[in-house]
Amino acid sequence: MARIVSVFGATGNQGNAVVHALLKDGTFTPRAITRNPDSEAALKLKAQGVEVVKGDGLDKESLVGALRGSEAVFGVTTPTDVWPLKAVGDSPNEQEWGINMVNAAKEVDAKFFIWSSLPSVKKLSGGKYANVIHYEQKAAVEEYLKSSGLTNASIHTGAFLENYWKHGLLKKTDAGFDVAVPHFSTTDRQAFTWVEQTVPTTVIALLKNYTDPSKKISGKTYPIVNDNMSYAELAALTGKVLGVEVTFTTVPALGIPPVDEMLKSHAEYSGLFTATAIPNPDLVDLGVKFGTIQEFLETEVKPRFGTPAR
Repeated sequence: MARIVSVFGATGNQGNAVVHALLKDGTFTPRAITRNPDSEAALKLKAQGVEVVKGDGLDKESLVGALRGSEAVFGVTTPTDVWPLKAVGDSPNEQEWGINMVNAAKEVDAKFFIWSSLPSVKKLSGGKYANVIHYEQKAAVEEYLKSSGLTNASIHTGAFLENYWKHGLLKKTDAGFDVAVPHFSTTDRQAFTWVEQTVPTTVIALLKNYTDPSKKISGKTYPIVNDNMSYAELAALTGKVLGVEVTFTTVPALGIPPVDEMLKSHAEYSGLFTATAIPNPDLVDLGVKFGTIQEFLETEVKPRFGTPAR
């Protein structure tokens, strides 16, 4: 019998990487959960033999139907409306989405739930940064999951290295490239996660080990960080790999409270995850291999931004 892992956000960054990793590994059978099974991304998954099922995070009953028969669930929500936010109240309700996922998973008797979460910046900062609503909502779901009775684990990601191209972080200049980030100085450090490498590797390790009580997985939160460095250092390393000048620039605030406070908190607290060694020893013990920044730059950045050979 197939060991089905239902994957939310299967057409997005994290979920899509998890689906493809599950297909490659072969131990589990991925089921892609999406609000629009007829989207271009969903149709690509279908063409690869992935079961694609419609499920709306704001409709718990649709999730119950979508999750039936699942051994495990990978849950992630994306604040798709965060970047154009003008006020905190404009944020999509990720908390409701996540709680519906947890309740649906419990109703269909899923055995394990992995939640892609983030820490409460409000709690970490003692209330100084209270407007990072997309972090607070994910953190609230994490606490709900831990009290749900489901065997569970949560992962925390740093700044996505893939933002180099997915959000245009690495911008072309006359001399080479520039990395422009608000609120960070040349010495402020950031936690970086190579999402498409490290998230699926972590998810598979957790899936393969959650039934072993000696691993003590349930209820744990696992920060997954490939490196912790300044944006200036990242820019310099990028320049060495690309063979051109790559500079770092501090740019003005965005004027979007949830995003500005997110960046300020990361800058002030060195990427938020300094309490956990890099690479995370708990995940290394489960067999997770973390790619390096150098590997990311060579395999992902150089093919996209390098000068073609003549």
